[in-house]
Amino acid sequence: MKPGHTGWRHLVHSTRYSLKGLKAAYRNETAFRQEVALCLVLLPLAIWIGRTPLEWILLIGSCLLVLIVELLNSAIENVVDRIGTEHHELSGRAKDISSAAVMLALLFAGLTWGLLIIQRLMG
Repeated sequence: MKPGHTGWRHLVHSTRYSLKGLKAAYRNETAFRQEVALCLVLLPLAIWIGRTPLEWILLIGSCLLVLIVELLNSAIENVVDRIGTEHHELSGRAKDISSAAVMLALLFAGLTWGLLIIQRLMG
């Protein structure tokens, strides 16, 4: 933490940095933009599909989880690329592992949405 940045001041600066990160991800990461667009379509549907607050949290939370994991994946890819563009086994492994995390988050979201849609349509 920087000197003098405590309490509310720290919160304001942290919020500013977070918003800057969201803007950078949206501007520079195609996958993030696609996932944001998908979430914007799905979030209103969550209100119709979900019947309880728990179901709403699962539907909305699974969308947010995909965005969170995509942000972490992008951060890892940027750090790896900053270190060097030449091929290195560990760099490739880090990128592959973070990509796998995105895939699992998408799988979780798909299963969550799929099961709750089936439940809604059958009941």
